[in-house]
Amino acid sequence: MVTRERARVATEGWGARLLTEQSPDGNWGGGVYTPKWTSTTYTLLHLLWLGLPAGHPAALRGCGRLWEWADRRRVSETCIVSMFARVSCAFGFRTPRVTEAIDFLLAEQQHDGGWNCASRGDRTKHSSFHTSVMALEALAAADQADALASQRGREFFLNHRLFRAHRTGEIAIRASTRFPAFPEWHFDVLRGLELFAATATPGDERLTDAIDLIQAARRADGRWPRYQQYPGPQWFALEPPGPSRWTTTRALHILTWWANG
Repeated sequence: MVTRERARVATEGWGARLLTEQSPDGNWGGGVYTPKWTSTTYTLLHLLWLGLPAGHPAALRGCGRLWEWADRRRVSETCIVSMFARVSCAFGFRTPRVTEAIDFLLAEQQHDGGWNCASRGDRTKHSSFHTSVMALEALAAADQADALASQRGREFFLNHRLFRAHRTGEIAIRASTRFPAFPEWHFDVLRGLELFAATATPGDERLTDAIDLIQAARRADGRWPRYQQYPGPQWFALEPPGPSRWTTTRALHILTWWANG
């Protein structure tokens, strides 16, 4: 059933609308990484989140443009490499550059287990929630990536109860308590829990605060609200203000996963 529904993404609804926006050269939005959030990088991420199956020709063409651009610019930012590797692995784009990117991410892991786009070789910097979630998503998409590195990365988040500052215990990123349909490059609590749901068994007590936060965001009617997207152009609005089918589906998936622990 899931396979059948995912196959519809390319021909119906939001996914089909995004695919029609691809230019003949394989890019979206007139650029590879900018403008945010309509460039090739972010449109591929949106299609991934919507469930477009691996092997779709439009996605493969777009992935090719990513690596051509990365080679021309000698891209070495951990966050960008993570996004490129993730969508390429997820859509089945085969190139030695993807393997090199995964090796790069493994080499960039910080001493605390996470990743920081600004580390520039300094492994002692405190890791970034934003960069770390993207790196872990890339490793998960690669499937054959180093399991110990992924475990250390998840432990970094668990040591912060997913979203809390390591010194004060307060919410580290205030915006992480809102859950736009497309998180772009940003970490948020729902995105973090989705990573754990995809890569780890439930039940770790250190995720309890995050689960409580998701439950507290539920509306009186049992659904979750639509959260406004990050500032910048979008191809179109997914849903009107009010209850969100998309956010509700995601939140219920997490709560079901947690309950099954």
